[in-house]
Amino acid sequence: MATRRQHKRILIYSHDTFGLGHLRRCRTIAHSLVDINRELSVLILSGSPIIGSFDFRARVDFVRIPGVIKLRNGEYTSLNLHIDIEETLAMRASIIRHTAEIFDPDLFIVDKEPLGLRGEVKDTLEMLKQRGTPLVLGLRDVMDEPALLAPEWERKNVLPALEHLYDELWVYGLPQVCDPLDGLDLPASIGRKTTFTGYLRRAPVSGAASGPAGGRAPYILVTPGGGGDGEALVDWVLRAYESEGRMPHRALIVLGPFMNQDRQAEFQARAAKLRRVEAIGFDARLESLIEPALGMVAMGGYNTFCEILSFDKRALIVPRQAPRREQLIRASRAQELGLCSMLVDDEVRDAGQMATALRRLAQQQPPSDIVVPGLLDGLDSVNRLAARLLERRAEPVRSRFGWWRGRRASA
Repeated sequence: MATRRQHKRILIYSHDTFGLGHLRRCRTIAHSLVDINRELSVLILSGSPIIGSFDFRARVDFVRIPGVIKLRNGEYTSLNLHIDIEETLAMRASIIRHTAEIFDPDLFIVDKEPLGLRGEVKDTLEMLKQRGTPLVLGLRDVMDEPALLAPEWERKNVLPALEHLYDELWVYGLPQVCDPLDGLDLPASIGRKTTFTGYLRRAPVSGAASGPAGGRAPYILVTPGGGGDGEALVDWVLRAYESEGRMPHRALIVLGPFMNQDRQAEFQARAAKLRRVEAIGFDARLESLIEPALGMVAMGGYNTFCEILSFDKRALIVPRQAPRREQLIRASRAQELGLCSMLVDDEVRDAGQMATALRRLAQQQPPSDIVVPGLLDGLDSVNRLAARLLERRAEPVRSRFGWWRGRRASA
């Protein structure tokens, strides 16, 4: 006789071709889910090469799939393995499917990419759909300009998955700030299954940061996220301090793990010559550096924006504009609402202009001065939505092995 499984399981997929954004978002959600439900385990599928650098709470674990990286021409290549990209993608798809088959989740959450990288999650989605597993697509507040996102989704044949595979779409933001589906010609059925959760609140972390400026406020924290495309931001800030002898506040620059090693060495050498600037490579507990900071200078990715709101920090955002305009759209709207200020990179990068913006930063109003109902309710909403879907999935436990084959034969 079949028995009911007492402990629930959630599987989260994050394609993670580059950067820290997807991994950190998924990790935040996973930690919140297990904090609320002690009878829950969460497994994260990730291609991030540095996922092992992060701490994970009890009942949260990860499966590392082979990494890939997107080249400037838009093509992908294996990150560390000297094998063909098609072989790498085949390995990734196989690991994803077999992990899902054995782990047998009660809920599957896919981050951002509806079908995964190059469609690698499609077979897994179809398999879990036949099992009756609720499927959720989690989207950040901004994807890209509609004129660019629409043809991309058409090329990837995303619409059938949104209509027929996914049970719900969760947008980790608010429509009064940004709506990632605005301007897209989508069926009304997709709108009906879409819920805006609010932004994902970030909390202080235990333990001291490893950065040399830990506790020595006030300082401005400069963070280009993963750093792979943040060289221009760091160079601009350094030139401001090099050209202006009397900057009012110190700067702590966290270069990020994906920044080119030669550029990191160059930036650290330049910072060492400046009395009011320090530069470090990477700290997995970035929150402990954010909390004492006077303000932040950042590129404006989703996670950084959540941190700015959560820690109520005055912020200057210098958004990336390629290959996606996501950060520019988010920063522009946030500035309109009064949540931050923005400095657009004109590729001239006048040092005086940056110095002026840094001086003004301390006089900005904090985000909390702007009242946006439900702005940081994201994790509460995700927990509530997940609990409802987990309850719906309450059914007898199946054998880990052979069940799927038997189910197909009897279907």
